Amino acid sequence: MRLVGVGVGPGDPELVTVKAVRVLREADLVLVPVMAPGEQGRAEAVVRAHVDAAERVVFALNDRGGVTERRANAWSAAADRVARAFEEGAATVAFATIGDPNLYSTFTYLAQAVRGRTPGVAVETVPGVTAMQDLAARSGTVLAEGTESLSLLPLTGGTAGLRAALASGDTVVAYKFGQVAGEVLAAVAEAGRLDEAVYGARLGLPGEDVRRAAEIAGPVPYLSTLIVPGRRTGLGGKL
Repeated sequence: MRLVGVGVGPGDPELVTVKAVRVLREADLVLVPVMAPGEQGRAEAVVRAHVDAAERVVFALNDRGGVTERRANAWSAAADRVARAFEEGAATVAFATIGDPNLYSTFTYLAQAVRGRTPGVAVETVPGVTAMQDLAARSGTVLAEGTESLSLLPLTGGTAGLRAALASGDTVVAYKFGQVAGEVLAAVAEAGRLDEAVYGARLGLPGEDVRRAAEIAGPVPYLSTLIVPGRRTGLGGKL
């Protein structure tokens, strides 16, 4: 029995790896996370560009504040579905996740819950392209060079970590900052780094938005990405 978390990238079906497509096509069951049963999610849209069959499992993807009751119930129900598939004879269940399954992914919680129900299950992952990589490519931004550090922070818990990273690090990437966009832009501006920062949302999808962070006005989606590149003085200056 294998449970495989398959990273399908930020949204562009062309950024799915050859291995990911093979695993999805060979799996006995492909699951995709959605917020509501009748609503197609981003992972499903990518998966359906490569395979015909995918089953939706509901996750509380927009919940905040730790392990809420909705989140816990969703993990439990999804794990029950995987366990039932194995009981019915499935050898491989694939779970498609946006981005990479080992980076801020719903798959982490599903895998833990399935292990508790199905002793002996093998859990594997297939890496996927991350939003910061896609935004870097689409905006022509170098993520890091030479000896530069790269800090990645989800801002669901506030901006304190961001301010510290901007003060002490080189390239800083912020995920999920839609609810605190104003605070984020203020922090980047106070650090004197707003002119170089780039913003992206809905990467590879209709309505894609890639621009200089200084041009942001008004609210932005929850799933937004910000790259503040390290300060570079010249060719090879960070070697």
